[in-house]
Amino acid sequence: MHRFSVIYQFKKQYYHIFCETHSEADTVLRKLFTKKKKIPVGIYDAKTELFFWEPIRQQKFDRLTLEEQGRVGNEIITIAQTLRSNDDHWKPTEAELLPDILQRPVFMMHD
Repeated sequence: MHRFSVIYQFKKQYYHIFCETHSEADTVLRKLFTKKKKIPVGIYDAKTELFFWEPIRQQKFDRLTLEEQGRVGNEIITIAQTLRSNDDHWKPTEAELLPDILQRPVFMMHD
């Protein structure tokens, strides 16, 4: 079962990547920071129905009023649940998680 979904934005649309464990989801979330146009949002746990914001968004979330936190939290959980129900079997390959070519160290580039 794909318990976790890493939620990110690309071209103002939300997407997700299935993960088996929270540890795997943390790794995928960190790798998304190396993607130039993909904006990490956080990790959704389908079993507990909880959402874990990536650290910068968590700081912004913590500054909201309790009412705003409830509204924003419900919105992102609804987005995560919708993404999961629409696409319940896609998982990226390691090659899809590699940094964009312009972000790779020069020593890795070959002629």
